Amino acid sequence: MAECQCDVSGHGSRRCPLRSAAEGSSKWVRLNVGGTHFLTTKQTLCREPKSFLYRLCQADPELDSDKDESGAYLIDRDPVYFGPVLNYLRHGKLVLNKNLTEEGALEEAEFYNITSLIKLCKEKIRERDAKVTHTPVKHVYRVLQCQEEELTQMVSTMSDGWKFEQLVNIGSSYNYGSEDQAEFLCVVSKELHNQSYGNNSQPSEKAKILQERGSRI
Repeated sequence: MAECQCDVSGHGSRRCPLRSAAEGSSKWVRLNVGGTHFLTTKQTLCREPKSFLYRLCQADPELDSDKDESGAYLIDRDPVYFGPVLNYLRHGKLVLNKNLTEEGALEEAEFYNITSLIKLCKEKIRERDAKVTHTPVKHVYRVLQCQEEELTQMVSTMSDGWKFEQLVNIGSSYNYGSEDQAEFLCVVSKELHNQSYGNNSQPSEKAKILQERGSRI
């Protein structure tokens, strides 16, 4: 580094350019998290006292933190989750992409010992689980008409989430030879767990069998 040659005794409020650059660079910290580099400020990393990152900025002798060839602190953690952790320290909000989970963020928050983020992650997990628990389960019902000899076959093909609800005997409307064949209405149901059934969704082969039988009535 070049040595400052400025005589500051007569400059009043003027500052040496070399000294100002050195002071400015000391505010920035480079991190190598799982092979991905992050550049941030000491002010951001020190938002949470007693956290791992705070201690890193204080050059805590108890932290055995190596540096790579660029001078970045080496941290063996998932860089995908470190991004949201770092952004939380910047603006105080936890923002996760759709492929990230609150549990993953909680694990990282616990590793870095960021107490406020740990609390926030746990609150979001409780809110999410409560919302799922209180979501009413929707059912779809079908009424299938069949003869007595078809009951066994129909029940054996009833899968893909369909279950038997009720069997109603509606009499003997058909006569085969010398014996009357009893006719039944079979009520079946299926739960819909927040699934999207658009116009382009195609039923499975077993579902088509149920639909074909239901079309008789």
